[in-house]
Amino acid sequence: MHPQKRLFFATLAAAVSAATAQSPVCGGIGWTGPTTCASGSGCVVSNPYYSQCIPGASPTSSTPTSPSSTSSALPFVGGVNTAGYDFSVATNGSFTGTGVNPPTSQFAHFASQGANIFRIPWQLMTPTLGGTIDPTFFARYDATVQSALSAPGSPYVIVDVHNYARWNGGIIAQGGPTNNQFTSLWSQLAQKYANNPKVIFGIMNEPHDLDVPTWANTVQLAVNAIRSAGATENVLLLPGSSYTSAQAFPTEAGPYLLKVTDPGNTDTSKLVFDVHKYLDSDNSGTHADCVTNNVNVLTTLVSWLKSNGNRQALLSETGGGNTSSCETDVGQELAYIKQNSDSIVGFVMWAAGAFDTTYTLTLTPNPDGSDQSLWTIAVKPNLP
Repeated sequence: MHPQKRLFFATLAAAVSAATAQSPVCGGIGWTGPTTCASGSGCVVSNPYYSQCIPGASPTSSTPTSPSSTSSALPFVGGVNTAGYDFSVATNGSFTGTGVNPPTSQFAHFASQGANIFRIPWQLMTPTLGGTIDPTFFARYDATVQSALSAPGSPYVIVDVHNYARWNGGIIAQGGPTNNQFTSLWSQLAQKYANNPKVIFGIMNEPHDLDVPTWANTVQLAVNAIRSAGATENVLLLPGSSYTSAQAFPTEAGPYLLKVTDPGNTDTSKLVFDVHKYLDSDNSGTHADCVTNNVNVLTTLVSWLKSNGNRQALLSETGGGNTSSCETDVGQELAYIKQNSDSIVGFVMWAAGAFDTTYTLTLTPNPDGSDQSLWTIAVKPNLP
């Protein structure tokens, strides 16, 4: 057995409880732990090295199944956030400075290894609320978008509004910017990218501490504005609450966002739920070590998606440090997503771009062009 695989299972065995009812892992090459699941769950093969307990599932044979291929507006996607334009944005929507252009060389670097999606966070496009997007800044940002779109394989690009549903502390439609001011922004963005279905619109990064039904109405109005502006084929990412938490989604924002409709389209396949989930001790994405593989949380999310019309979600932020714990846990997380790509259509790792190689969760290539260990060991094997 390859040393990395031996380390994988040694770490996994130490982390998993001996109580079968609480263990999501039930088999795989080299696995020496429990091989049965709690009553009501079945042991399902994800790949030759990893089988998992899934509630309501029937046990599968030792031959791994391929990811499901149900009707979807997106193929299975995997890639990386290229941060920079969002630098200095606080969680209350305030900001200073003008951001930093992410290195465009990274798009070809990651795409040549199989990445087929990039998320490009931004800020500062509108000098005044509801006003025209600043043309100088928009030109900077669009040049980065076009560079990503032209990378090998013609990747998808998420245009990500990174404001936490706020502007200088005020929540959109809840004492801060009005819905009309917010939808004006999206109308302009939609007109710009309406003719390119490879551009995905991330309506808002990590809304938090707000009234969820009111926020769901704001999301609906943004969807309406985008479609009215002519962007009828672009996939839209619908963000939840609690910082777009994948764990909270089924019980918090999910039931409200299920009601969002897609004007001009006959179904909701182009409305994909946007979720985030980190793997460190407090789910903040600020620690180098991982303490979970998120399989339990994602299993609950998948079950909810399937039971609500086979809807789909995208994990647009997840990540860990370049540590042995994260190399194991992130690898398991992404393997689970790839196996369940009919429900979770992909992942976008946090983060590369303008981050230097000392950043806690850095995926920025080293000066010599080599990659970080997390990318090489956990991410690259699970790319499309």
